[in-house]
Amino acid sequence: MEVTCPRCHQAIQPETCFCPTCGLPQLVYNGEAAETQAVTERWTAAAHDASMVEWRPAIRSALALALPAGLICSTASPLGSLGMIWMGAAAAWAVTLYMRRQKPAWITMGAGARIGLITGIFAAWLAFAAGGATLFVQRNMLHQAAQMDADWKNRVTASQEMAQAWTTSMGPSEASEAQAIRKKVMDWMLSPWGRAGIEAFGLSFNSALLLLFAAAGGALGARVMAHKRRPEV
Repeated sequence: MEVTCPRCHQAIQPETCFCPTCGLPQLVYNGEAAETQAVTERWTAAAHDASMVEWRPAIRSALALALPAGLICSTASPLGSLGMIWMGAAAAWAVTLYMRRQKPAWITMGAGARIGLITGIFAAWLAFAAGGATLFVQRNMLHQAAQMDADWKNRVTASQEMAQAWTTSMGPSEASEAQAIRKKVMDWMLSPWGRAGIEAFGLSFNSALLLLFAAAGGALGARVMAHKRRPEV
Protein backbone atom coordinates (compact mmCIF):
# COMPACT_ATOMS: atom_id res chain seq x y z
CA MET A 1 0.00 0.00 0.00
CA GLU A 2 1.43 3.39 -1.06
CA VAL A 3 1.93 6.01 1.64
CA THR A 4 1.26 9.65 0.75
CA CYS A 5 1.74 12.92 2.56
CA PRO A 6 -1.59 14.23 3.94
CA ARG A 7 -0.62 17.82 2.93
CA CYS A 8 0.90 17.61 -0.55
CA HIS A 9 -0.21 14.04 -1.37
CA GLN A 10 3.22 13.12 -2.68
CA ALA A 11 4.40 9.51 -2.33
CA ILE A 12 6.82 8.94 0.55
CA GLN A 13 8.58 5.93 2.10
CA PRO A 14 6.73 4.31 5.03
CA GLU A 15 9.65 4.78 7.42
CA THR A 16 10.20 8.45 6.49
CA CYS A 17 9.66 10.89 9.37
CA PHE A 18 9.29 14.03 7.21
CA CYS A 19 7.81 14.56 3.77
CA PRO A 20 10.73 15.24 1.33
CA THR A 21 8.53 17.65 -0.66
CA CYS A 22 6.80 19.87 1.91
CA GLY A 23 8.58 18.87 5.12
CA LEU A 24 5.43 17.85 7.03
CA PRO A 25 6.19 15.49 9.97
CA GLN A 26 4.81 12.04 9.32
CA LEU A 27 3.27 9.53 11.78
CA VAL A 28 5.51 6.46 11.81
CA TYR A 29 4.15 3.18 13.21
CA ASN A 30 6.69 0.92 14.89
CA GLY A 31 5.07 -2.52 15.20
CA GLU A 32 7.82 -3.99 17.42
CA ALA A 33 7.65 -1.12 19.92
CA ALA A 34 3.86 -1.30 20.04
CA GLU A 35 3.98 -5.03 20.69
CA THR A 36 6.56 -4.58 23.45
CA GLN A 37 4.41 -1.92 25.11
CA ALA A 38 1.34 -4.17 24.92
CA VAL A 39 3.26 -7.04 26.54
CA THR A 40 4.48 -4.75 29.33
CA GLU A 41 0.96 -3.48 30.01
CA ARG A 42 -0.41 -7.01 30.15
CA TRP A 43 2.30 -8.12 32.59
CA THR A 44 1.76 -5.03 34.75
CA ALA A 45 -1.98 -5.67 34.95
CA ALA A 46 -1.43 -9.38 35.69
CA ALA A 47 1.09 -8.65 38.45
CA HIS A 48 -1.25 -6.09 40.02
CA ASP A 49 -4.16 -8.52 40.05
CA ALA A 50 -1.95 -11.35 41.29
CA SER A 51 -0.94 -9.40 44.40
CA MET A 52 -4.56 -8.86 45.45
CA VAL A 53 -6.51 -11.33 47.60
CA GLU A 54 -10.27 -11.78 47.65
CA TRP A 55 -10.56 -12.26 51.39
CA ARG A 56 -14.03 -13.76 51.62
CA PRO A 57 -13.23 -16.86 49.53
CA ALA A 58 -9.71 -16.89 50.95
CA ILE A 59 -11.07 -17.11 54.50
CA ARG A 60 -13.43 -19.91 53.48
CA SER A 61 -10.52 -21.86 52.03
CA ALA A 62 -8.41 -21.14 55.12
CA LEU A 63 -11.13 -22.32 57.50
CA ALA A 64 -11.64 -25.53 55.53
CA LEU A 65 -7.99 -26.49 56.11
CA ALA A 66 -7.43 -24.82 59.49
CA LEU A 67 -9.88 -27.07 61.35
CA PRO A 68 -8.08 -30.39 60.73
CA ALA A 69 -4.68 -28.69 60.85
CA GLY A 70 -5.34 -27.16 64.26
CA LEU A 71 -6.50 -30.46 65.74
CA ILE A 72 -3.55 -32.40 64.33
CA CYS A 73 -1.02 -29.75 65.39
CA SER A 74 -2.27 -29.43 68.98
CA THR A 75 -0.09 -30.77 71.78
CA ALA A 76 -2.88 -33.21 72.66
CA SER A 77 -2.72 -34.92 69.26
CA PRO A 78 -0.65 -38.10 68.86
CA LEU A 79 0.43 -36.69 65.48
CA GLY A 80 1.73 -33.48 67.04
CA SER A 81 5.32 -34.30 66.05
CA LEU A 82 4.29 -33.97 62.39
CA GLY A 83 2.20 -30.88 63.04
CA MET A 84 4.56 -28.33 61.47
CA ILE A 85 4.85 -30.31 58.25
CA TRP A 86 1.08 -30.71 58.09
CA MET A 87 0.62 -26.97 58.78
CA GLY A 88 2.80 -26.01 55.83
CA ALA A 89 1.01 -28.50 53.59
CA ALA A 90 -2.41 -27.27 54.77
CA ALA A 91 -1.50 -23.65 53.99
CA ALA A 92 -0.28 -24.60 50.50
CA TRP A 93 -3.48 -26.57 50.00
CA ALA A 94 -5.56 -23.57 51.10
CA VAL A 95 -3.86 -21.47 48.40
CA THR A 96 -4.60 -24.14 45.80
CA LEU A 97 -8.23 -24.36 46.90
CA TYR A 98 -8.55 -20.58 46.74
CA MET A 99 -7.18 -20.47 43.20
CA ARG A 100 -9.49 -23.27 42.06
CA ARG A 101 -12.57 -21.46 43.34
CA GLN A 102 -11.56 -18.02 42.12
CA LYS A 103 -9.70 -19.23 39.05
CA PRO A 104 -7.16 -16.41 38.96
CA ALA A 105 -4.33 -16.86 36.49
CA TRP A 106 -1.77 -16.83 39.31
CA ILE A 107 -0.97 -15.07 42.58
CA THR A 108 2.28 -13.74 43.98
CA MET A 109 4.19 -15.38 46.80
CA GLY A 110 3.25 -12.47 49.05
CA ALA A 111 -0.44 -13.07 48.44
CA GLY A 112 0.06 -16.78 49.06
CA ALA A 113 1.90 -16.05 52.31
CA ARG A 114 -1.01 -13.89 53.50
CA ILE A 115 -3.52 -16.64 52.77
CA GLY A 116 -1.24 -19.12 54.54
CA LEU A 117 -0.91 -16.77 57.51
CA ILE A 118 -4.69 -16.55 57.86
CA THR A 119 -4.84 -20.35 57.76
CA GLY A 120 -2.14 -20.47 60.42
CA ILE A 121 -3.94 -17.98 62.69
CA PHE A 122 -7.11 -20.07 62.69
CA ALA A 123 -5.17 -23.32 63.16
CA ALA A 124 -2.94 -21.88 65.91
CA TRP A 125 -5.94 -20.58 67.84
CA LEU A 126 -7.63 -23.96 67.58
CA ALA A 127 -4.44 -25.82 68.57
CA PHE A 128 -3.96 -23.55 71.60
CA ALA A 129 -7.59 -24.01 72.67
CA ALA A 130 -7.46 -27.79 72.12
CA GLY A 131 -4.26 -28.14 74.14
CA GLY A 132 -5.61 -26.07 77.04
CA ALA A 133 -8.95 -27.86 77.01
CA THR A 134 -7.24 -31.24 77.06
CA LEU A 135 -5.24 -30.31 80.17
CA PHE A 136 -8.40 -29.03 81.88
CA VAL A 137 -10.37 -32.18 81.07
CA GLN A 138 -7.59 -34.50 82.17
CA ARG A 139 -7.14 -32.71 85.47
CA ASN A 140 -10.71 -31.85 86.49
CA MET A 141 -12.98 -34.32 84.71
CA LEU A 142 -10.86 -37.44 84.33
CA HIS A 143 -9.35 -36.96 87.81
CA GLN A 144 -5.77 -37.43 86.64
CA ALA A 145 -4.42 -34.58 88.79
CA ALA A 146 -2.23 -36.82 90.99
CA GLN A 147 -0.60 -38.52 88.02
CA MET A 148 -0.11 -35.23 86.19
CA ASP A 149 1.48 -33.63 89.26
CA ALA A 150 3.82 -36.58 89.73
CA ASP A 151 4.87 -36.51 86.08
CA TRP A 152 5.47 -32.78 86.25
CA LYS A 153 7.57 -33.11 89.42
CA ASN A 154 9.69 -35.80 87.76
CA ARG A 155 10.28 -33.54 84.75
CA VAL A 156 11.26 -30.60 86.96
CA THR A 157 13.57 -32.80 89.03
CA ALA A 158 15.24 -34.17 85.91
CA SER A 159 15.81 -30.65 84.57
CA GLN A 160 17.32 -29.54 87.88
CA GLU A 161 19.63 -32.57 87.94
CA MET A 162 20.90 -31.63 84.49
CA ALA A 163 21.47 -28.05 85.65
CA GLN A 164 23.35 -29.34 88.70
CA ALA A 165 25.62 -31.42 86.51
CA TRP A 166 26.69 -28.27 84.68
CA THR A 167 27.87 -26.66 87.94
CA THR A 168 30.20 -29.45 89.07
CA SER A 169 33.24 -27.55 87.85
CA MET A 170 32.38 -24.40 89.83
CA GLY A 171 34.04 -23.32 93.01
CA PRO A 172 32.43 -23.80 96.45
CA SER A 173 31.01 -20.27 96.66
CA GLU A 174 29.71 -20.30 93.09
CA ALA A 175 28.23 -23.78 93.51
CA SER A 176 26.43 -22.68 96.69
CA GLU A 177 24.98 -19.64 94.92
CA ALA A 178 23.92 -21.75 91.92
CA GLN A 179 22.23 -24.25 94.24
CA ALA A 180 20.22 -21.46 95.88
CA ILE A 181 19.12 -20.21 92.48
CA ARG A 182 18.14 -23.72 91.39
CA LYS A 183 16.03 -24.15 94.51
CA LYS A 184 14.14 -20.91 93.83
CA VAL A 185 13.58 -21.90 90.22
CA MET A 186 12.42 -25.37 91.22
CA ASP A 187 10.00 -23.96 93.79
CA TRP A 188 8.58 -21.60 91.16
CA MET A 189 8.24 -24.36 88.57
CA LEU A 190 6.42 -26.59 91.07
CA SER A 191 4.03 -23.79 92.07
CA PRO A 192 0.62 -23.59 90.32
CA TRP A 193 1.48 -20.22 88.76
CA GLY A 194 4.85 -21.38 87.55
CA ARG A 195 3.47 -24.52 86.00
CA ALA A 196 0.61 -22.61 84.33
CA GLY A 197 3.09 -20.09 82.92
CA ILE A 198 5.33 -22.79 81.51
CA GLU A 199 2.41 -24.63 79.94
CA ALA A 200 1.08 -21.39 78.44
CA PHE A 201 4.52 -20.54 77.07
CA GLY A 202 4.75 -23.98 75.46
CA LEU A 203 1.36 -23.60 73.81
CA SER A 204 2.22 -20.08 72.62
CA PHE A 205 5.56 -21.20 71.20
CA ASN A 206 3.83 -24.00 69.34
CA SER A 207 1.33 -21.49 67.92
CA ALA A 208 4.15 -19.17 66.77
CA LEU A 209 5.81 -22.04 64.92
CA LEU A 210 2.49 -22.86 63.26
CA LEU A 211 2.21 -19.29 61.97
CA LEU A 212 5.74 -19.41 60.58
CA PHE A 213 5.24 -22.70 58.78
CA ALA A 214 1.81 -21.61 57.53
CA ALA A 215 3.16 -18.44 55.92
CA ALA A 216 6.03 -20.38 54.34
CA GLY A 217 3.63 -23.07 53.06
CA GLY A 218 1.30 -20.47 51.56
CA ALA A 219 4.16 -18.73 49.75
CA LEU A 220 5.45 -22.08 48.45
CA GLY A 221 1.98 -23.06 47.25
CA ALA A 222 1.62 -19.76 45.38
CA ARG A 223 5.02 -20.22 43.75
CA VAL A 224 4.19 -23.75 42.58
CA MET A 225 0.80 -22.70 41.21
CA ALA A 226 2.33 -19.67 39.50
CA HIS A 227 4.55 -21.95 37.40
CA LYS A 228 1.48 -23.89 36.32
CA ARG A 229 -0.91 -21.04 35.68
CA ARG A 230 1.20 -17.97 34.90
CA PRO A 231 -0.33 -16.28 31.83
CA GLU A 232 1.62 -16.40 28.58
CA VAL A 233 2.30 -13.08 26.89
